[in-house]
Amino acid sequence: MIMEDVSQLVDKGEMLPLMEEFYTIQGEGYHTGTAAYFIRLGGCYVGCHWCDVKESWNAELHPPTATSVIVENAKKNADTVVVTGGEPLMWDMTSLTRQLKEKNMRVHIETSGAYVLSGTWDWICLSPKKNKLPTQTVYDNAHELKVIIHNKHDFIFAEEQAALVNDGAILFLQPEWSKKEQMTPLIVEYVMSNPKWRVSLQTHKYLNIP
Repeated sequence: MIMEDVSQLVDKGEMLPLMEEFYTIQGEGYHTGTAAYFIRLGGCYVGCHWCDVKESWNAELHPPTATSVIVENAKKNADTVVVTGGEPLMWDMTSLTRQLKEKNMRVHIETSGAYVLSGTWDWICLSPKKNKLPTQTVYDNAHELKVIIHNKHDFIFAEEQAALVNDGAILFLQPEWSKKEQMTPLIVEYVMSNPKWRVSLQTHKYLNIP
């Protein structure tokens, strides 16, 4: 297959830059504690300085992989798939999610929302970032809003995002891992004063699992 063909298939979402795939326990947000197969795609221009998977940013480092292969691997391992990154919505998710749904799988996404929504999803976890805000399509369809709290100003950002997301989205505040000792008590206090919010923790890191 010549390079131009690969590029065209990636553009159509029939191949995707696959960084890693693994079966584990969901560690964050609404589905914490449940088993899921994670598909991590390369490529991200959002550029969060505290990102713990910076190696995902450069899509060229991760081999274009046929979505049919990704789907077959997922089906062997689990009934629920979480597509994450990087930023998965950089790519057309239509083909991947269609094939996963054809296998009767539940399909979730973790996204900054910075690109227009594509694909068919059972659950959309929106984790917005200040330097590249979500598109309206993701605000309108998110099931869950998860705001990372790195400093006190992030509480203001969280309320701004809560005002933009649809009314059905479940609201979470999550301490950034390197600031968890400082920010977790503030989050607990904030949620007690503002009970529309819930606390999310990176429980997979406490459990020492992927």
